[in-house]
Amino acid sequence: MNLFRYFLVGTISQERRIRFMLVESIVRKTLAINRHRVEKVVQEDGRLVVYLTADKRCHLLCSACGLKGPGYDRLPQRRWQHVPLWGVPVDLVYAPHRVDCARCGIKVEVLPWSHGKSPVSVPLSLVLATWAKLLAWQVVAQLFGFHWNTVRKAVNNVVDYGLEHRDTDNVLYVGIDEISRRKGHVYQTQVYDLTEKRLLWTGEDRTSKTLEDFFDQWGPERCQKIEAVCCDMWAPYVDVIKSRLPNAILVFDKFHIVRHLMDAVDQVRRDEAKQNDTEDPALLKNTRYIWLKNPWNLTELQQTKLRDLQNRNLKIFRAYLLKEAFRRFWSYTYQAWAEKYLNQWFWWATHSRIEPIRNFAWLLRDHQDDILNYFKVRIDNGAVEGLNNKAKSICHRAYGYRCSETFALAMYHGLGKLPMPVLTHKFV
Repeated sequence: MNLFRYFLVGTISQERRIRFMLVESIVRKTLAINRHRVEKVVQEDGRLVVYLTADKRCHLLCSACGLKGPGYDRLPQRRWQHVPLWGVPVDLVYAPHRVDCARCGIKVEVLPWSHGKSPVSVPLSLVLATWAKLLAWQVVAQLFGFHWNTVRKAVNNVVDYGLEHRDTDNVLYVGIDEISRRKGHVYQTQVYDLTEKRLLWTGEDRTSKTLEDFFDQWGPERCQKIEAVCCDMWAPYVDVIKSRLPNAILVFDKFHIVRHLMDAVDQVRRDEAKQNDTEDPALLKNTRYIWLKNPWNLTELQQTKLRDLQNRNLKIFRAYLLKEAFRRFWSYTYQAWAEKYLNQWFWWATHSRIEPIRNFAWLLRDHQDDILNYFKVRIDNGAVEGLNNKAKSICHRAYGYRCSETFALAMYHGLGKLPMPVLTHKFV
């Protein structure tokens, strides 16, 4: 610490003055100040305290409109925490001027290192927000010695800037899905850009009003540019999309459709296992994934078990064959041929005398037009599921978020690909 004092807080020797000017230059460049200068740098209680003053050669700028104006008076000194230098905490001290602006009246001058009344400098706020993308906010607060709310405010400032400056003119394909935010069926609606693979909007719950709020915020001009929307068959979403985007193509996600089919096949297995519980309880035991996995992913033991069961005239085996036959539907190139095959598969399913498969077939018939739209615009929610997994990892990293607003901030910050304010020096 004595050596530190020798280099930074010397008196008039040439070596000490050179060292002092080096620190002064670092502070000036990292703050990007042109109308202010570093008056002195001192050490106080293990902290590096930088005293700033206004440059008398420059006019002051109004913080409201940016016009030049004469000084009116000075406010009491304020202190901002800045990015640590070599692990040493740094404070900025300055008494702001008030400007007599011809347009706005008496206003506080522009402070390039300050954001409103925050006691944290803009560069330090960006450092906190950058680390908050990688770590839990509580961990970032502990590393830098701040309260959790300080990190949240830093993220909020960055997200507000990013939402204001992001480019949304070329959003053509949109994916919509819901994610569970916490226990107790608490959901959050996520709207993604399928082209850039980024989050566009998030809102609490999964009702019609939730999606209406998105379209209201998105605006009619940007809604008209949307060419296609991919989602599951959740009725509130479907009704709102068709009413608010009449010219867009609605495509039902094929992964959700296949999941409905898998649930139907598994229901057949459970029902048949209950029927055979008294006669042969071990017949279908431990066979769940034999019927759900792809044939080329079966182990040798599972393949042997499948061959043993195929000659027993089981309903689950017929359901398994129908499941494999449905795979061919997605391989067609033209919509007309795909529709012809779907009608044929529908006849097989409805005449199979297997209730869960029949219900799934009628589900396809009720939404057939929107399912066939996949062959007009080949989009799906595969990227959405990947982004939802990232969203879950962000939530798990923080052990969940208590309120929807904080959850939305974390989602925008981690998945929105938002632009961040540009500084003259990159700290992280």
